[in-house]
Amino acid sequence: MKTRLNPYIGFRDNAREALEFYKEVFGGKLTLNTFGDLGATHDPSDVDKIMHGMLETESGLVLMGSDTPADMNFAAGANISISLSGDDEAELSGYYKKLSDGGTVTMPLTKASWGDTFGMVTDRFGIGWLVNITAS
Repeated sequence: MKTRLNPYIGFRDNAREALEFYKEVFGGKLTLNTFGDLGATHDPSDVDKIMHGMLETESGLVLMGSDTPADMNFAAGANISISLSGDDEAELSGYYKKLSDGGTVTMPLTKASWGDTFGMVTDRFGIGWLVNITAS
């Protein structure tokens, strides 16, 4: 197996909802395990929360996430953004549009000074996304 780099996002009580949303955006197979499934609960309120979620797409995208246990500090979207890049304009602009649904466009998809098409959006879960479509 090749080494791969992928984001791992922490959520507060809505990891299932967020990961299911990302599955709608990117497609693929979503695996969800709760703290209860894995016998790792310290607080009864965590039993049905997601301890580990993993989305794997046919094109090789991998996104992981989990709920932050009740007894741990949490800061939404702190120090995380996710970059999507490539040359498939239809695919990438489609992702951008779907991620924008219920979110905030911080930079519309437009021609950038380096020649590519670039845009930024914060999705409805507070996660920042950068989309770069390589010029052909």
